[in-house]
Parts: sequence; C-alpha cells; structure tokens
Amino acid sequence: MPQRRNAIKELRKNRTRHMQNLDIKSDLKKTLKQFSVAAESKKSEATELLKNVYRKLDKAAKRNVIHKKTAARRKAKFAKLAAAAK
Repeated sequence: MPQRRNAIKELRKNRTRHMQNLDIKSDLKKTLKQFSVAAESKKSEATELLKNVYRKLDKAAKRNVIHKKTAARRKAKFAKLAAAAK
C-alpha cells in the first residue's frame, strides 16, 4: 500500500479508471460477439449492428482503451464480414 497522501489518491484514481476501462471493453466485446453471430447466420440485422460496432470501437479508441489503428483495422474487418453476410 502507498504511504504518501498523493500516492493514495493516485491509487484511487487508477482503480476508478480501471473500472471504467473494463466497462468499455466488456461492452465492446458483447457488441462484437452479437455482430459476429448475426454475420455468421447471414441475418439482415448485421448491417444495423455494424453501426453499433463502429460506435463502440470509436469510443474505445477515443478513450485510449484501444489504439486508434487497432480500431480502424477491426472496423475494416467487420465491414468485410457485413458485406459477405449480404
């Protein structure tokens, strides 16, 4: 455990940020899973879910949970999956 008052505050901030990042990551994973299932079963809702996937990836990149180029790479990958599902 940290001893100094500033280190204690930093620890508290780090825990809060960690929990916020976990929320964003878990929400992103759920959305990606929903899209993957819809795309594999060739459902028409895959294109609607693709917008949601884009939104979640952009938000995660904006908050530095994932790198912006990782988000761009995944968006391209899921766009190809959506095109194949049509």
